[in-house]
Amino acid sequence: MKIGRKISGGKYKKARKKKKFERKGQERKVKVGETKTKIMGVRGGNEKTVSLLQNKINLISKGKASVVEIKRVLETPSNRFLARQNILTKGAIVETDLGKAKITNRPSQEGNVQGILVE
Repeated sequence: MKIGRKISGGKYKKARKKKKFERKGQERKVKVGETKTKIMGVRGGNEKTVSLLQNKINLISKGKASVVEIKRVLETPSNRFLARQNILTKGAIVETDLGKAKITNRPSQEGNVQGILVE
């Protein structure tokens, strides 16, 4: 039988449409560039700061934290085409002044970029 149909051939009808909080949000791709953030309203009347462009990373190496400039994206394990476009995602390897760093947070969901130094 066709998917989405009853055994008799009739269609299944949805009980209701998705509510606003159930809908998918707009996809954001954080690129390397002069820092640009946006404040968004989220569920419960709260606010969330999201990144649109970032050029600095909060880098942790040997227990010390430092803010370093991002030069470019070297590789992205999830999708190699994202690295070509200099898009920052969780798990991406970026080139910094101190060396290679791995992004440990989700820049599209937060207003900053966190990472650890990779030897």
